[in-house]
Amino acid sequence: MKKLPIILSLLFLTLCCVSCKVGRFVYYNLANITDYKIFPSRPLVNDSIVFHYYTTEQDKAKAPKKINYNGSEVAFDDFLADNKTVAFLIIKNDTIQYEKYFNGYEQESIVASFSMAKSVTSILIGCALDDGFIKSVDEPVINYVPELKDNGLEKVTIKHLLQMSSGIKCEESYINPFGDAATYYYGTDLRKALSKMQPEREPGTEFSYSSCDTQLLGLVLERSLKGKTITEYLDEKIWKPLGMEYDASWSLDSEKNGLEKTFCCINARARDFSKIGRLYLNKGNWNGKQIVSEKWVEESTKPDTGIGNVDYYKYQWWLSSGGSYMAKGLLGQFIYVYPSKDLIIVRLGKNYGEVQWPELLTSLAENY
Repeated sequence: MKKLPIILSLLFLTLCCVSCKVGRFVYYNLANITDYKIFPSRPLVNDSIVFHYYTTEQDKAKAPKKINYNGSEVAFDDFLADNKTVAFLIIKNDTIQYEKYFNGYEQESIVASFSMAKSVTSILIGCALDDGFIKSVDEPVINYVPELKDNGLEKVTIKHLLQMSSGIKCEESYINPFGDAATYYYGTDLRKALSKMQPEREPGTEFSYSSCDTQLLGLVLERSLKGKTITEYLDEKIWKPLGMEYDASWSLDSEKNGLEKTFCCINARARDFSKIGRLYLNKGNWNGKQIVSEKWVEESTKPDTGIGNVDYYKYQWWLSSGGSYMAKGLLGQFIYVYPSKDLIIVRLGKNYGEVQWPELLTSLAENY
């Protein structure tokens, strides 16, 4: 009987407060790759000119048939399906070597990107620098979000946000409904939440993975665009120029005057996610047109081991061995790029399964 009041309270929150953060958390529970259905969003519209990869006959494709895993040799398709994969693409020299979908998903199925969107946000910061909307990554954040000066954040720069070394207090947890990540994911007023940010340590002294940093980076970007939405800028700078095959969307905190969840939540298909990798594989150039500067791509994928930085993360990209790098998202979403092999791998999944995907992707790439 003692549990009854708790159950009733949770039920009340669920029924009466689905629109608020805690209500959303109770009702929807943990994040899912179908969460694009539960949030308002802005559309990304593909152009009439679509870029298509080359294809090759299946028996001629250089694709794995079996894989050695945990001491056993198993069929690659079965391995992917058993480990909750929904889409897996291997693209080499602009040719699709392997493309399969699992667990009820197809080529046209939409998947929420989660933190892969952080890397896209970084690309847009590079575009904003190219376009003169942002002057320098060394600018203080308060140049764009002046209200944070009263919170003691006047020393935080755009570069600190890119490097996840802002020193801003942030609880990176989706399990705690009162934590910052859950607030940003399920909350309905990101601008208000961001205005409450507080310092925890001196900026530039320590790397600490933080969705709060990327969401604040999004607010800086929005302010710099002077009236254009972040989704409109993504559509203009990337979605249409890259010849995406499908429409997509970017989830918002609220329907009216919403702010994009720039730490997550671009909702698209596997082939189109792969084109983000192709853009960086070609140093920001897309079939002769420079979309984002080569300097920005190189800076974003080159390790920096200076004070407060780490050698495995740079400008919202995860860096790996052999000069490879990746956009990585919750539940095992990956855009993996291995430049020296001219290789892109995309893995999307319902969860990680029982696989250390970064290590596996690198192993696959090195054997190509």
